Amino acid sequence: MNFQIAEFKAAYGKSTQIPPSEKPEIVFSGKSNVGKSSLINKLLNRKSMARVSAKPGKTATINFFSLKDADLVDLPGYGYAQVSQAEKKRWAELVEGYLAQDRKIALVVQICDMRHTPTENDMTMIEYLYNSGLNFIIALTKMDKLKKTQQQKRLEELHEELSAYSGLKLFPCSSNDGSGIEEIRRAIEQAVAECRTEE
Repeated sequence: MNFQIAEFKAAYGKSTQIPPSEKPEIVFSGKSNVGKSSLINKLLNRKSMARVSAKPGKTATINFFSLKDADLVDLPGYGYAQVSQAEKKRWAELVEGYLAQDRKIALVVQICDMRHTPTENDMTMIEYLYNSGLNFIIALTKMDKLKKTQQQKRLEELHEELSAYSGLKLFPCSSNDGSGIEEIRRAIEQAVAECRTEE
């Protein structure tokens, strides 16, 4: 799968605007400011395919990026406190509306900050993904901010924190130094290949 040739496809502010899937979809989910856009850019080997913002809550649309074999889908970040209730409600409708559609979702990459215990919103999303039967992995960003011994400690703690969900696949990674990026690419390739055989 060629991750180098990617282009911005479309952005949607309402789930009803989203056309049916044309290709397998790789969905990126995570809280505001968790490094979602940075991870997408690193996977695609591009500086600014997905817009990186210092201001959390910036992505208010579902953004689609097109690869030859799949579409990458960037969901708006959740859990940003300084957003109005009306906006939070719109985001919830947008994300839930998208996920409830009959789509070719090959894989959801749920993103959590490796340094911290998953937030309540993270746990809600993991619970939803686990119970929905969607194929998903957890990308643990910002591992480069931890020393090697801290990384190992946090990985053990995360297995404990997420022990209610058996068989979770955790991928420590860094958008800065590229650690773990190749492993996530391989997981995406495998998911897309499996999705294609089911068609």
